[in-house]
Amino acid sequence: MSEHSTEKTQGIAVLTRTTSRQHDNYYSEELSPEPRPAPVPQVAPPMHRIGNPTPLGMLAYGTVFLCSSLLTLGAGGVTTANLVLVFAMFYGGISQTLVGMWEFYLGTVFATYGGFNFTYGALYLPEIGLASAYSVDGVVTEEFTHAIGIYMAIWCIGALRTTIPIIWTLGMTVIALACLSANCFHPNPHLNTAGGAFGLAATAGAYYGALSGIYSRASTFEFVRLPPVVVAYTDPQSA
Repeated sequence: MSEHSTEKTQGIAVLTRTTSRQHDNYYSEELSPEPRPAPVPQVAPPMHRIGNPTPLGMLAYGTVFLCSSLLTLGAGGVTTANLVLVFAMFYGGISQTLVGMWEFYLGTVFATYGGFNFTYGALYLPEIGLASAYSVDGVVTEEFTHAIGIYMAIWCIGALRTTIPIIWTLGMTVIALACLSANCFHPNPHLNTAGGAFGLAATAGAYYGALSGIYSRASTFEFVRLPPVVVAYTDPQSA
């Protein structure tokens, strides 16, 4: 039969004596002289929700194309293209350039559309002097029209994105610019009308793509939905 006794001190250890088979055994256990403070609860860092900048870019793109197409079709008897300068430079150009910078953070490229709007507006900006460079005695020559045709032909090069509305928008944009470019080299009222009509079709696709990103559960009624119609690969590595 063994005896077991414990002697406690006010220090940092507990001394314990155990007697077994007439032998005394001693051991100590380290203790903290003061109770340990309760752990401080960890506060989770605030979550920053990143908005989707693409709808702003698509709205700006569609608005510039809407104005340009209406002027191409002679809506309201207005045919002078200088009005599009306001939208292309101060709305489309600035907005889409900013959207492009934000899209870089999300891993996509949108900045080139801002460049398109800035350069398109610069065509009609008197301070740039493009029209005067192709003018003789203040009259714009045919060379300027051909230069515009080359400009539009270059911008026919586009990139397919991952939703049907954006693919539609870029596809209609290519066709519209191709018609307008051809009309610059070989004037034909039908080509001009077709360019304006396809421009309106591109505008519709851009507005649909923008509104499909804006109309969400947090911003509108449950029954108001525009599906984005995504056609991207489920696994990007399988592309």
